[in-house]
Amino acid sequence: MSTKTLFSLITLLAFGLSMPSQVVAQDQQASRPPNIVFILADDLGIGDLGAYGGESIKTPHIDKLAESGVRCTAGYVSNPVCSPSRAGLITGRYQQRHGWEFNPSGQDSRTGMSTDERTFADELKALGYVTGMVGKWHLGKQDQHHPMNRGFDEYFGLLEGASIYIDSRVPGVEYSSRGGEPGPTTRPNKILRGFEEVNVERYLTDVFTDEAVAFIARHSNEPFLLYLSHITPHTPLQATKHYLDRYRHLEDPGARIYAAMVAALDDSVGRVVEQLKAIDQYENTLIVFLSDNGCAGYLKISCCSNQPYFGYKRYHNEGGIRIPFILSWPAKLPAGKVYDAPVISLDLLATFTAAAGQVKTTEDSVNLLPFFTGERAGIPHEYLYWRTGPTIAIREQSWKLIRYNRFKSETAGTGNTGLLRPPEGGWSNDSPHGQATLLYDILKDPGETTNLAGKHPDVVRRLSKEHARWVGQLKDPILSCNRSTVVEIDGETIQLFF
Repeated sequence: MSTKTLFSLITLLAFGLSMPSQVVAQDQQASRPPNIVFILADDLGIGDLGAYGGESIKTPHIDKLAESGVRCTAGYVSNPVCSPSRAGLITGRYQQRHGWEFNPSGQDSRTGMSTDERTFADELKALGYVTGMVGKWHLGKQDQHHPMNRGFDEYFGLLEGASIYIDSRVPGVEYSSRGGEPGPTTRPNKILRGFEEVNVERYLTDVFTDEAVAFIARHSNEPFLLYLSHITPHTPLQATKHYLDRYRHLEDPGARIYAAMVAALDDSVGRVVEQLKAIDQYENTLIVFLSDNGCAGYLKISCCSNQPYFGYKRYHNEGGIRIPFILSWPAKLPAGKVYDAPVISLDLLATFTAAAGQVKTTEDSVNLLPFFTGERAGIPHEYLYWRTGPTIAIREQSWKLIRYNRFKSETAGTGNTGLLRPPEGGWSNDSPHGQATLLYDILKDPGETTNLAGKHPDVVRRLSKEHARWVGQLKDPILSCNRSTVVEIDGETIQLFF
């Protein structure tokens, strides 16, 4: 109890009066651990947000979140595609340490992320938090992999990697695809409340937001963790009239629908903040906003932007792994701070548990709070690492090294998917045509325009040795690599594995 509150109580007792309820409420709020709300977008480009210089799409609520807290300019995820990125952030460990290295494909439905791993929900639940998740899981569909067996008390969402948002026949709904086929009408993946399937007919982004707001209201009197894992703006590109009307000036249907999907995401952030204020917990809540990887270049639309960075989802260039990374906690973090040192989604576990009062670190997760407040000098990480099969990348403060497999074949893809047909058993880690080595001075050249590998062989050797040291700590993958595509990088034909 604060000195001010204690003095008020003594004064009231001296006059034989009861203590006002608002004084009790203020004291309870002061002693209550902070709530934690983590909002994750799916395939959102860093250049799609006003806070990061985007101009095509208006994102006032996300921008305001950045203004109220810390905006990281060198925020990374641990993989440029959905599932392994999520496996890293939720465990606070590079996902290669526990084998979840690749995106699962259809034949992988009987397995999931290792059940030996603890999640940030496990850690916060052990600290007395009520834990809830809404949205996309993508870490296994069997019961043992279900979110409610991975630390979450409540769950509403889909276990798979994607879903349609709404029946495309609903009046006012628009759909866009490269092939021009009719919009999807039937949801292939179940929406669950807990373990039970529920029927959802409304626009899924709005439904997820409603569920998140209801969770906050339901648990207003206790510390909570809410993980709101949106699927927007992941394909299929679908939006409703409510959001589309804001972007009628965009003639390209794909761009218009994508922008409308981001508008729905931005509105969702605004509604969550509004609900936190309604229960008088906004100041006492750590809100974190990230994307799971960069936006998808195969959409071929102007609004999907990772600018000023090169590359997209699936690439280990900056456009695939450098994402919006925003933290707001009015009671603790400075407002309007821009933080430039490299940080990574793995740091969420240590940061969340530190906010809760008992920091839990891993070999990869660093508590970012003292770096943001100025209580700790230096930088959180000397190196950041990536690996997807034979593709490797490593970044230190100034340099970034990438190695991609060269590709040589007369048939680059199958159908209109652009995906290569894998050999029996999946793609190996071999490099039959050698590898392209890319080295960038990432501080001077964040757009990765000039390959300096030939000019600095000493840096290539040093970073290669450090990456090899890290690889020696990793486990064999649980999944085979069954997905890859071909792109042009630095004048060479490159095979991207995911």
